[in-house]
Amino acid sequence: MFDKLTERLQGVVDGLRGKGRLTDDNIADTLRQVRMALLEADVALPVVKSLIESIKASLVGTEFDKAFTPGQILVRSIHQELVRVLGEGVRPINLRAQPPVVILLAGLQGAGKTTTAGKLAKYLKEKEKKRVLLASTDVYRPAAILQLERLAAQLEVGFKSSDPKQSPVRLAQEALAEARSALYDVLIIDTAGRLHIDDEMMKEVQLIASTVSPLETLFVVDSMAGQDAVNAAKAFGEALELTGVILTKADGDARGGAALSVRQVTGKPILFIGVGEKTEALEVFHPERIASRILGMGDVLSLVEDVSRQVDIRQAEKLAAKLKQGKEFDFNDLHEQLQQLEKMGGLSAMMDKLPAKLASKAAQGQMPNDREITRQIAIIRSMTSRERRFPKLLDASRKRRIAAGSGVPVSEINKLLKSFMEMQKMMKLMSNGGMGKLMRTFAGRMPKLF
Repeated sequence: MFDKLTERLQGVVDGLRGKGRLTDDNIADTLRQVRMALLEADVALPVVKSLIESIKASLVGTEFDKAFTPGQILVRSIHQELVRVLGEGVRPINLRAQPPVVILLAGLQGAGKTTTAGKLAKYLKEKEKKRVLLASTDVYRPAAILQLERLAAQLEVGFKSSDPKQSPVRLAQEALAEARSALYDVLIIDTAGRLHIDDEMMKEVQLIASTVSPLETLFVVDSMAGQDAVNAAKAFGEALELTGVILTKADGDARGGAALSVRQVTGKPILFIGVGEKTEALEVFHPERIASRILGMGDVLSLVEDVSRQVDIRQAEKLAAKLKQGKEFDFNDLHEQLQQLEKMGGLSAMMDKLPAKLASKAAQGQMPNDREITRQIAIIRSMTSRERRFPKLLDASRKRRIAAGSGVPVSEINKLLKSFMEMQKMMKLMSNGGMGKLMRTFAGRMPKLF
């Protein structure tokens, strides 16, 4: 996420290395490069102009602590302005009303509204402890109704069945009636999208909104839509009383301009950001953290939250106790660790939250990618239970059998075995009280961010 913008902005910062101080000339040159970086990231021109003017105002004629380098001063100024633009009006989702609270999702077709409805239901059920009812008014795409029904069953939340022969307004009315009679806390209504904005579609969603009086009307927008996202934001902002924005598919967006543009164009806060296809891949929007990601400073807080939410604490304690007893780390343990990693969205999701230079260092260290993680799990599952417990049994014959069972060449088995042996040594060192030594070794390799 934001890879291209991060890369360009880091290049701007690197260009200030060796400069003793900020001058009018290098400020002008630097801001010109920042402007180009933002435009290439698909940030709307008016937003770019506003950002550059604000950054310039914070730099020109200001006295800075001599302890900071010009690059650090620039990063701080850009970070402050990004937080200001992204963070204005940011708040928790509003649930303070007489139940059922109605949440209406609107946006173009393909923006991810249906998937987002499921993710939001999961969030409200688990984080806010609410009884949620999902309903679809997309009579033009029966597959969307079926998709939402399956999501509701998977998440174990309520679902109001929809008859495509009925009008969307009637479906919304019936969903609200059921939410009231069944005492649901929240009703999430998924509306129909279109490939292009048209008056008929806008009138339909306006009528639905006026019928159910949603407390939250959220504009769901694809972060990869670029300038189309800006045009859609304008149209929906004029047609509906939007209260917030949900930015989807941010994990696939290397530019990151939509987050800045849509926030500025709609004038409404971004409440959530979708970072994957899984139902748990919905994050509360934190402007400070997103600004840090854009600048390549990482988002360690979100990473820690992901770990605490996804990692099985009992399993971790069980492994720690096993190692403390002098027992060796085996392939069963590695299998558990790899599964935990997959639950967190894979290595790519973790790397996205690491500082850019640290992530780059990790990548240069030949860290396996998500595809390799999947292959490693397949290899372990092709082993017998005895082979998992006693890896030294893996001779040439057994390796050939495992390779055939997992569909990989024998070289992949050898590669995994080599990595496993190194990991086993590390685990043994940690169990023997060598954590301090291990941390000192890593500390010496930690890169400086700026």
